[in-house]
Amino acid sequence: MTVDKAEGKLMWEPSQELQAESNMKKFMMWLEETRGLHFKTYDELWQWSVTSIEGFWSALWHFYEVQAKTPYDEVLTNKRMPGAKWFTGAKLNYAEHIFRNDAADKAAIIYETELRPQAELSWPELKKNTAAIAAYLKSLGVGPGDRVAAYVSNIHETISAFLACASIGAVWSSCAPEFGIMSVIDRFKQIEPKVLIAVDGYRYGGKDFDRLEMVKKIQEELPTLEKTIMIPYLHTSPNVSGLSEAVLLDEVITENRDAVLRFEAVPFDHPLWILYSSGTTGKPKAIVQSQGGILLEHLKMGGLQNDLKAEDRFFWYTTTGWMMWNVVVSGLLVGSTILLYDGNPGYPNFNTLWKFAESTKMTVFGTSASFLTGCMKTGVKPKEQFDLSSLKSIGSTGSPLPVSGFEWVYEEVKEDVWLFSTSGGTDLCTAFVGGSPLVPVHSGELQARSLGAAVRAFNDQGEELIDEIGELVITEPMPSMPIYFWNDENGERYRDSYFDVFPDVWRHGDFIKITSRGSAVIYGRSDATINRGGIRMGTSEIYSALESIPEVVDSLVVDIPLSSEQSYMPLFVVLKDGAELTEDVKVRINLVIRQNCSPRHVPNGIFPVKELPKTLNGKKLEVPIKKILMGTPVEKAVNLDSLANPGSLEFFLEFKKKMG
Repeated sequence: MTVDKAEGKLMWEPSQELQAESNMKKFMMWLEETRGLHFKTYDELWQWSVTSIEGFWSALWHFYEVQAKTPYDEVLTNKRMPGAKWFTGAKLNYAEHIFRNDAADKAAIIYETELRPQAELSWPELKKNTAAIAAYLKSLGVGPGDRVAAYVSNIHETISAFLACASIGAVWSSCAPEFGIMSVIDRFKQIEPKVLIAVDGYRYGGKDFDRLEMVKKIQEELPTLEKTIMIPYLHTSPNVSGLSEAVLLDEVITENRDAVLRFEAVPFDHPLWILYSSGTTGKPKAIVQSQGGILLEHLKMGGLQNDLKAEDRFFWYTTTGWMMWNVVVSGLLVGSTILLYDGNPGYPNFNTLWKFAESTKMTVFGTSASFLTGCMKTGVKPKEQFDLSSLKSIGSTGSPLPVSGFEWVYEEVKEDVWLFSTSGGTDLCTAFVGGSPLVPVHSGELQARSLGAAVRAFNDQGEELIDEIGELVITEPMPSMPIYFWNDENGERYRDSYFDVFPDVWRHGDFIKITSRGSAVIYGRSDATINRGGIRMGTSEIYSALESIPEVVDSLVVDIPLSSEQSYMPLFVVLKDGAELTEDVKVRINLVIRQNCSPRHVPNGIFPVKELPKTLNGKKLEVPIKKILMGTPVEKAVNLDSLANPGSLEFFLEFKKKMG
């Protein structure tokens, strides 16, 4: 396998000033002053954090002055995965740590949507709204452990509602309103919510989508539901007469405007929220994470890895159906102002979010690799069109950012910006490989393994690899690992999801290369990896190679075994409007794969498609498409309700027929 000649090129180095003023450096100085621990480099700090995990996580607890109504007895008991127990005896509240940053003269949230012009919500307003919703929920009998389901947009009311739930110990779970009806029901029905919070509709790409009928159908499928709180969003005064036991959020806040915000102290491992796997091959897994585990992990991720400070304005483009929404909320833990945008990031064009960055004086711009490459392919030049003087860093996640994406950022956005590509997952609600303000950025690489995340690359025998591609594993427990899956009483589904290959070691399902200097390269899902003639390659390498073909907008490749010695590897490409898959284009595609990947990974055929099937979170359906082309019935290969565009499967069903 060859490597892109530009991979590993030095793109950026942190200045001495940035390093000295970083939270990471302050943490290192604190460790030296209070613990007598001296680390010269980030890598030394990381090594300590994953070999002395009790020492690291307790240090983080005290560095950030975590407030607990009762102190912890032990940092970690039952170290084995799964089943590790963290900070036993401690009682605390996630929302209480958010409101430690309450400041009368500062915006907590700056928001903008396709429906609403840009505006601010102050800390006092956020606190007042949170207190009112919490008081109302308590009046309904909602208490610790009760579930609140939210079918909501990325708007400020959603933040207040979540913090209200956290403050009383209720368990939050959200889906975005663009999710299909069965996708929502498949998720919420599992957790038996007591209350539903929902928007009446939303606007995306200039089009309005009314959701009142959808809310009614959701209500009908949730027999445990006692009340529905409607957020007026698409309509000023939505008609909720057709809904059962519904009240408008405005009324809730008005009637409880004098409520005082109080915080229920709950055990460290008390559920905070329930997230969901993509559910491409069955019902989505309901992943439960704890108040204390998320508190510590997000203090570390936001405060140390991403260097968020109180003066920052922190943005990540997301919906409420993606874990990055939860990460954005946690920006409030360190006092940053968080920025929300609800709508299509490419509407009316790819300038929309850059304009938002300029007008908000955004300091941290979080987005997806696909957005950055989309900007690149459409010729956007942000540095020429917008004032990005406030911008200090750009975060990228969702899929591997190709080398060309790194180069575009430094050429067309800002030459001195800190670009941190990250990789993690809903499973831990964090990035366990990502940014550090103390190390350089190399093209195509993620800067470093995150503190406390014992990330390794394993071969099939469970041996650690350096400078070679292997399975991404985590060899030590982390506080934000799921405390359990909902309705998985004996933990069998949890164990099968992560611990079925390497005993007592978390196998994440990605391919990774750890370089000798401590950086990392992600190569996509290991279960979609293509092994041709003994050469294993992540699909992202092929997609990255195709970045240089201007006619290709998107692509999907699978390898279909025909016998023990033969396989068939088709490549499906979405072409730019007006482009055709000519012989010349095919020749260039094959050549770039041959040169940048390997001759063995040149596809057996190249086929144009109008669109690729993707999940509601925007992930390509590599494994399900592979199963369909191998003859698995579509209903067993994929959960249709988890797809953003189920009609796109028709092409592949016809393709299978032609394959014979």
